[in-house]
Amino acid sequence: MSLIPRWQYMTDESKALVKRAALSLLVVFIAVVVLRALLPWVLLAVIVWFVWSWVARR
Repeated sequence: MSLIPRWQYMTDESKALVKRAALSLLVVFIAVVVLRALLPWVLLAVIVWFVWSWVARR
């Protein structure tokens, strides 16, 4: 049984649209996972840079 029961009756254009939407969702999901993992490190780097520049001015 296929994931989409009427896949065999869909036009090529409709199949391409479904595949493109699935790929887009996968890319967004991967980006969210990666950015969520890196966000604390990016924030830490920005804070360290701000403190470093503030100390260097004094």
